[in-house]
Amino acid sequence: MKHVKAAIVQAAPIPLAISDGITALVDHVARAVDEGAEVIAFGETFLGGYPLWLDEAAGAALWDHPGAKALHALMLEQAVRDDDPRFEPLQALVDKSGICVSVGAHARVRSSLTNTQYIFRPGTAPLPHRKLVPTHGERLIWARGDGSTLDVHEAPWGRLGNLICWEHWMPFARAAMHHAGEHIHVAAWPSARDMYAVAARHYAFEGRCFVLSAATIQHRDDLLDGLARVGGDAEAEALIRQIPDEQLQNGGSAIYAPDGAVLAEAGSQAEIIAATLDMRMIDRELAALDTDGHYSRPDVFELRVNRRATAGVVEG
Repeated sequence: MKHVKAAIVQAAPIPLAISDGITALVDHVARAVDEGAEVIAFGETFLGGYPLWLDEAAGAALWDHPGAKALHALMLEQAVRDDDPRFEPLQALVDKSGICVSVGAHARVRSSLTNTQYIFRPGTAPLPHRKLVPTHGERLIWARGDGSTLDVHEAPWGRLGNLICWEHWMPFARAAMHHAGEHIHVAAWPSARDMYAVAARHYAFEGRCFVLSAATIQHRDDLLDGLARVGGDAEAEALIRQIPDEQLQNGGSAIYAPDGAVLAEAGSQAEIIAATLDMRMIDRELAALDTDGHYSRPDVFELRVNRRATAGVVEG
């Protein structure tokens, strides 16, 4: 396939209430499919919403904080699992349409939460990638991923992969993904600030791939709405109400070409942006730079990737 139509759905999540969020996600995907999209990207933790209280609510990081504990319990209760039956309507739409969808979620692994970006693809189970290093205050919520989910999907038009937020400043993670030969990469963010756009555009140029830099929008009141949908909690609500009553995630999604060119950009509100990707461009740009090939020095540098799952306990 020489051309692939890609889209980013920049929208507000339904925080905490993941079942409702999946219903909304299917509607968003259906609209993008109606517009001809074959690859569709959503931002970081679109299912469940980004935990804004980590950055915006004073005291959220204090030991034994009742509101933070209540929210953590709600997130564990609502979180998806890799084989979650709630995914069935989305998977059915993916199967029917022959598309790929990259979307972030709070996923439960045993009794911990992980920041996971899923690739839904036709006829097979979703491919998860778990964030390797939660950044700063995120470590209060998410466990770390491992190399077993550092992978790409083989589509008829090429390879699709993703990384989450500050993983784009992990040189070894980038090198591993470039080695996988991505043709399209999803860079998932909560909100694409200026430096995040720099990282995504640099990734496109360095990796000689198309990058869908996908972000969300979110207001304090979205959290209150989501909390009400899951039955409410007085301590959790008290913490959320400490957050400024304003929009705190401001989109900024964009699509970049393998030469770093900007193909489409979003503003700070809900919208779908799209571009038709000329896949022939990748090989043309590889003439000047292939960081995994003629522009590498394997005699000088060597990277080893541990792709084993690291559960910590081995049965039997």
